[in-house]
Amino acid sequence: MEKPNSWIAHVEAFVDSARASNQQAASVDAIAVLVHEDLLTLEGLVREMEQYLTASDHVIRARGILLLSEVLSRLLEKPLDSRTVSSLVEFFTSKLEDWQALRGALIGCLALLKRTKKFGMVESNDAKSLAESFLRNVQVQSLAVRDRKLCFEVIQRLLDVYPQAVVELGDDLVYGICEAIDEEKDPRCLMLTFSLVGTLGRLFPDPSGPMGNFSSDVFDILSRYFPIYFTHSKGDGLDITRDDLSKALMDAFSSSPLFEPFVIPLLLEKLSSSLPSAKLDSLKYLNSCLRHYEADKVVKHSQVIWSNLKDVIFNLSPHRSSLSTYGSNGDMDSEVNQIADEALNCLQTAISHLNFPDQDSFLCLIIDDEDIGTRFWSVTSIKKYSGTSTEIHCQLSALGSILSIASKVSIYCCTKVFQKFFSCLMDILGVSGKHPSKLCVTDHNTCSDGLNFGALYLSMELLTSCRELTLSSKEFSPEVISEPRSSFYVLKNISRELCDALGSILETPESEEHVYCAVKGLQVLATFPEIYSPVSEATYEDILVMLMSIIARRSKETYLWELSLKALVQIGLWIENAHDSAKATSYNKLVIQRIVSMLQSNDSTISLSLKLVAISEISSIGLYLLRIVQAFEEAIVSNLRACFEGNLKSSDVLVPLLQCYSNQVLPRCHTCGNFNDIAVQVAVSIWNQIENVAVFRSSILMKDVLDQVMMTMKHLVAGCTEESQFLILQKAYGSLPKTFFIAEPLPCALSQLEGLQCIQDTTLMSCRDEWIFSLFGSVVIALRPQTPLVNVKILLNLFVVLLLKGNMLAAQALASMVNKWPADVNKSEISYSLDQAIEEILKSCLWTSESSSNFIDRDSCFHKNVVLGLAWIGKGLLMRGHEKLKEIAMLLLKCLVAGKYVDITPFQQHENGKDAGQDASSPLATFAADAFHVFLSDSEDCLNKKFHATIRPLYKQRFFSSMLPILLSSIKESDPSSKKVVLYRAFGHVISDTPLAAVVGEAKKIVPTLADALAMLSLDILNKDLIYSLLLVVSGILMDNNGKAIVLENVHTIISLLIKLISYPHLMIVRETAIQCLVAISALPYARIYPYRPQVLRAVSTALDDRKRVVRQEAVRCRQAW
Repeated sequence: MEKPNSWIAHVEAFVDSARASNQQAASVDAIAVLVHEDLLTLEGLVREMEQYLTASDHVIRARGILLLSEVLSRLLEKPLDSRTVSSLVEFFTSKLEDWQALRGALIGCLALLKRTKKFGMVESNDAKSLAESFLRNVQVQSLAVRDRKLCFEVIQRLLDVYPQAVVELGDDLVYGICEAIDEEKDPRCLMLTFSLVGTLGRLFPDPSGPMGNFSSDVFDILSRYFPIYFTHSKGDGLDITRDDLSKALMDAFSSSPLFEPFVIPLLLEKLSSSLPSAKLDSLKYLNSCLRHYEADKVVKHSQVIWSNLKDVIFNLSPHRSSLSTYGSNGDMDSEVNQIADEALNCLQTAISHLNFPDQDSFLCLIIDDEDIGTRFWSVTSIKKYSGTSTEIHCQLSALGSILSIASKVSIYCCTKVFQKFFSCLMDILGVSGKHPSKLCVTDHNTCSDGLNFGALYLSMELLTSCRELTLSSKEFSPEVISEPRSSFYVLKNISRELCDALGSILETPESEEHVYCAVKGLQVLATFPEIYSPVSEATYEDILVMLMSIIARRSKETYLWELSLKALVQIGLWIENAHDSAKATSYNKLVIQRIVSMLQSNDSTISLSLKLVAISEISSIGLYLLRIVQAFEEAIVSNLRACFEGNLKSSDVLVPLLQCYSNQVLPRCHTCGNFNDIAVQVAVSIWNQIENVAVFRSSILMKDVLDQVMMTMKHLVAGCTEESQFLILQKAYGSLPKTFFIAEPLPCALSQLEGLQCIQDTTLMSCRDEWIFSLFGSVVIALRPQTPLVNVKILLNLFVVLLLKGNMLAAQALASMVNKWPADVNKSEISYSLDQAIEEILKSCLWTSESSSNFIDRDSCFHKNVVLGLAWIGKGLLMRGHEKLKEIAMLLLKCLVAGKYVDITPFQQHENGKDAGQDASSPLATFAADAFHVFLSDSEDCLNKKFHATIRPLYKQRFFSSMLPILLSSIKESDPSSKKVVLYRAFGHVISDTPLAAVVGEAKKIVPTLADALAMLSLDILNKDLIYSLLLVVSGILMDNNGKAIVLENVHTIISLLIKLISYPHLMIVRETAIQCLVAISALPYARIYPYRPQVLRAVSTALDDRKRVVRQEAVRCRQAW
């Protein structure tokens, strides 16, 4: 047991109010640990603290009680016996009378009430005593916010954990809580008070009980807060929003049916408020109360509820663009739309909860309302949508929403609405005249100049709600559809005529609105659940034939065509989800087979692009995906064969065909589970076609076709597993021309490579061989790292030779190989390490490992091939973080700073038009500078996640950090301007392709050189894209707080440079970005930038006459800023 002297210092530290708050908290923690570990008993603590707990000095007494309560709050899981707990409760209960020590007493009471039975909790009789003392002694509203919050938490804990004990307090409890919460204003406390009222409503449900006696008083307090007026901003530090408070108050309103006589009139009154937020809240609260109150108590308000909801829906219902735009509901985020939608939700709740089939129900108020009948005739007089007022459009939308909501509540409601309105609508449309509705007037039922749009729209709304009812209701049985008076029976009897009427609209469409309703109607009729479907199999097939005829023959009617396609897709998706085998068979026969035949035919009535749109959309139906993939494969193979045979028209078909297959169809194959089989089959089919054609009859390479076939091959291979990739790789390897294999080990002799120096030598390679090597390279690029390569040494030889001949795809394949090379060759089928492979590649490219002088002396064509090849290989090494990258980077740097005067042959002088002694190494230096762009830029063709590249985190940042000092020192030491240009070009690529955060961190070193680079590079039009990238870096630095300080140090140079770039003639976006940077500079300290104000304003004035509008707009903005 600890001696008092060992912990009494902690007590003294806490009691001393002059001590720092963190020191006091540490003292409480220390004492709590001692008690928790039984080094100090709670009784001993209380006994030793007696002088503080009973001191006459109220400050010391308050601090002592607070210390004990804080210790208890940290001991909630410390087992205590019932005697100790009871003694503590008695102590803190008594201290509720001591207003000067009230905070500690409240914390102590709350800590004890939070204890659970497992560790020793407060007994019911003690809780009752505590509640009585609280209600008698604590004046809540006279306390500070934090203490009021504690009070509400204590009350809430008593109500939640000890309901039986506190219920005995009856009227005293309810009155005391009313007194406590009255006039509360703090949001945090209000959340608790609203919760307290809800709990009271559940504890005292009896109308003759305490809550019944005080219900008007409680609601009088609550009603003052409705609607919530919330003025606190985010900066106030409150983790509470207006929506949180409103939701809590709504729960309080609906917590007890005893509030019904007061709540419903208040909410209906607030519906007439001019504040949109008040209207919206009233509807939300009314909806919640209708759900929670007993129906027999609310039914007396039915008439006034319907009247108010009707006014809101008709007066605020917006013109929904769904009347003219397929599947769109307009701007549903506007307050007006939110109010209208909430009113409809409330209407649905009222119909559902106040619906009594044996007596007049809420539904009867709607369908028998004379105003509804009047509006019905008004909107069904709309024969054409265009030419009528927006008000009529809104009325039509509102009435359609009301009837739709009412009919999908239940079968009973649907039948009543159909009996009242649907038959009449059919009579107006002329669909069925056998049994006119009582609502119909003989002179008004049909229109001679086309189907009545108002009636058509309302019919489709009712039809849609009827279908939705079949999906959501649990009341259904197969007998429902055969009930003569049911809506489904009525619908089934007229479905054939209705389909014919909708089809006639599509034959001669009057407007887009008619088309939308007709297509929607056909789609709805075709997507009823099988056992409730109102259409026969023959009618269902007629719907599909109608829609497919539009797809095949009426592609010029864009709106109709798009709607029909989307309807077919929705019907197909419904079949897939419903597992309707009968409809699936018809859909396959009438839609899928015809869509497939369109792809395979040369029918000119519909363009190829629309055929691809149609089949790609239909491919979203997983049930038919494999058939569509098969159709694509057949079309790809047949058109590929035609291209090889010299039919160049097939290339116009093949390119978009492959694009659609790669971008739209193939990604969906991942979800069907058969991607590997599909990919292997298509890839092997492409290779078979190439093998079967010994000589391409076309002498043209068809590069656009080749590029797309390569991309498709990459997508096919990339999505496969290692086993499937290996099958494709074996097939591709077997298709390689054996005459091109170089079996000798690298490096090759110089004499063997002399013939490979120039890109023109590719003319010696046939089109077929070019295709084979390119496609093989595509396969290698897309392989996973775990997929084993075959004959690695031969492949390296092959790709190196192709690289030296100018085939950049070979360079990308080599880069992918080295990037994915196994780190541990002992666990792979490769017999030698990556270091050895890189060494052999470099020897082959440079001819000798001792010196690169022979390489530097070669012609520019050879330089381009080798340097870009090395750049790609270096990129592969950089991304995986391999040390060999340094050798390639140093070689490229050497090319950047190579000697100016290089002896060249007379043949080269004649070819290049140069005199001896000119800078023959400048093309090499330019290629080397551009290699740094390859290093750091992201590629869509290879070395990305899609093609399984090995990517080390932060590889760009690491390269940037290592190369920046070297480049800066090289720029500083170089004298001739020609050398500086290429060094600046390399520097520009490095900083523009590196993530901005890393560049900004080195802004102090970079900014001066960056300004010089922009000045020099802007002299050459070829650098325009690089200049724009560098300006983005400048913009990024200006947006960073640390970067602004660096810019200020170089503000003269930067402003002068940006002023020059305002008139940059070669790229509009450079001028725009330069002006934007000047706008950003205007926010820098005024004293530093003021001297440059005249220069900037003069330069911007010239930009006001720029030929591009966006530049003129930025110039105006810049002029205002300066």
